[in-house]
Amino acid sequence: MGRKVLIIDDNLNNLTLESDLLEVAGFKVLSAGNAADGIAMAIKELPDVIIMDVRLPDMRGSVAATVLRNNPLTHSIPIVFV
Repeated sequence: MGRKVLIIDDNLNNLTLESDLLEVAGFKVLSAGNAADGIAMAIKELPDVIIMDVRLPDMRGSVAATVLRNNPLTHSIPIVFV
């Protein structure tokens, strides 16, 4: 597999669709269903890009992005909001 992408989304339909499309494109797909798990996974796995839902059950995507931007390990990972 090629590059790693982390999808943070609590909607199973969106997660499945995004995962399938990215796997076909050659990405290794990691996923999390809430912001806290996504932040922890981003720090552990250091994906090449993060695709994040704006509305998550535990915090807004913008707050999670701020947490990631303030961490020296994840500050430069591109984040795409959906």
